[in-house]
Amino acid sequence: MELDLAASSTNITDDINTWEEVNLLYNAALKQITTKIEILNEEFQEVHRYNPIEHVKARVKAPESIVKKLKRNGYESTIGNMVRYVNDIAGIRIICSFTSDIYRIAEMISNQKDIQVITVKDYIMNPKNSGYRSYHMIVSLPVYLSDRIVNVKVEIQIRTVAMDFWASLEHKIQYKFEGKAPGHINEELTECAEMVANLDARMLQLNEEILAIEGEH
Repeated sequence: MELDLAASSTNITDDINTWEEVNLLYNAALKQITTKIEILNEEFQEVHRYNPIEHVKARVKAPESIVKKLKRNGYESTIGNMVRYVNDIAGIRIICSFTSDIYRIAEMISNQKDIQVITVKDYIMNPKNSGYRSYHMIVSLPVYLSDRIVNVKVEIQIRTVAMDFWASLEHKIQYKFEGKAPGHINEELTECAEMVANLDARMLQLNEEILAIEGEH
């Protein structure tokens, strides 16, 4: 998907030639979006007396992981292909308490004027076959350098604490078995994913009941 870029900005693939430059730009993008999320969370606390965000994790993908992903998708391992075809070099994960917070946070991010939403994948409404649930966004935001503005892609994952616990365990299991876990383990994971979804729904309902009682008093 091509981005509509301002005349003063450049695509990251235009003149980035080394891993050091890639690392600089993606780390800068992560710092910017992390600061934005912290400000939004603080504002929400000030206005609503409630923090929708439990915690935030940010990382730049390791070069060897990027190379593996390129090879898996049939691309040559070049800097240009890294930034053109790998959308999760910079990744940020936002962990919140309730499923309603996920969509609230996604909307707040989308409303930022200098953030362009490229794609959205809602694995909460449409879970993966494994049972994986999360809300994914690929966004682009400008990184201001001394001589130019570079638009950098960041993957944002938003999920509840329960979803994150399940996803972390599933990742460890699949890594241990190199993606070929025994069938009965995969079945157990899928059943646990349903339990997690039910728990999230019940906790959200409980929270709404508590809020309603507080409102009455």
